[in-house]
Amino acid sequence: MSTTENPTSHESEQNPESFEDPGVPYHRPRRADVDPKAEKKAERQVAALFGVSIVGTIVAVGAYMVLDMTDEIESIRFTNMVIGLGIFLAMIGIGLGAIHWAKTLMRDHEMVEERHELRSSDEAREGAIQNLKDGAEDSGISGVKRRPLLVGTGVLALLAAPLAVLWPQIGNMGADWNTSNFGHTMWRKGTRLARDPDGTPIKASDVTIGSAFHVIPEGLNELEHHKIEEKAKAVVLLLRLDPRDLKIQEGREDWSFDGIVAYSKICTHVGCPVALYEQQTHHLLCPCHQSTFDVADGAKVVFGPAKRPLPQLPIAVDEEGYIVAQSDFHEPIGPSYWTRLKDTSDGLHADETEEGGH
Repeated sequence: MSTTENPTSHESEQNPESFEDPGVPYHRPRRADVDPKAEKKAERQVAALFGVSIVGTIVAVGAYMVLDMTDEIESIRFTNMVIGLGIFLAMIGIGLGAIHWAKTLMRDHEMVEERHELRSSDEAREGAIQNLKDGAEDSGISGVKRRPLLVGTGVLALLAAPLAVLWPQIGNMGADWNTSNFGHTMWRKGTRLARDPDGTPIKASDVTIGSAFHVIPEGLNELEHHKIEEKAKAVVLLLRLDPRDLKIQEGREDWSFDGIVAYSKICTHVGCPVALYEQQTHHLLCPCHQSTFDVADGAKVVFGPAKRPLPQLPIAVDEEGYIVAQSDFHEPIGPSYWTRLKDTSDGLHADETEEGGH
């Protein structure tokens, strides 16, 4: 039979069933293995990298404590940049230091482990323990070649590095536990609705059917302090629907104007900005967890994890045709939280003034 008729015979000649073991390649020693000066140099380099990590931690924590973050975007940007740079140095110093330590000072010999049963023999187990001891000695943590400089700086860097991340996160924890602040915003009776971010007031004639405006209270941009916090609570989405599509909620008969409605932009799930509007379905979509609210039906939840509708801002039109607020929101804005007050039906203090909308 020819090889054409039996191709496996030709393939078996080119692909033998077994190969000779080439063995372990020749080991080329590193400079640090044969030159004590190079070893000391590598040790100092690793310690310097750990030092960079420590400096980064100090920079991050120091920037958080020392820099005065104002409401200005430039100030927030600069402070976050310095804190971020410190965190970067804290993390990269540890990472590069550990890699350089392993590549220049730890054991560099090729090791081969033969396959064995699931449970190693007692001799193999003892050998594994001995390998761990040898590795600890090679690393300089213990043994004859102890490297206290590397161990000390490495441990200090590992202990300090988490502060670069945790300190800015928990530094203000507990600064203000007055959760009733979430029930009050800048909106007052007669406050004009203004475009975000330029702050120009909006006339009812500017809002066409199907349009949506991102809104802030007029005067917000002139605040000298706490502008970001106030904006985070007061942002509103203004929309105009065909009045025939609106389902007016009981008690809210005068909260809209000719199909124009205003709802808080803060999702009632975890506080993300609700800004995706589907004109045909009148649905507002939260991009974080897909909570969906029906603007035509009191912004009730139609899908997603949110548990309550978006708070509605009562609006009217003044003599000059500008859209104004009738009052503040009648319920807390943002996520539903366990400390919502229960002494009134809307969840706010019963003794609030009419000017505050309660």
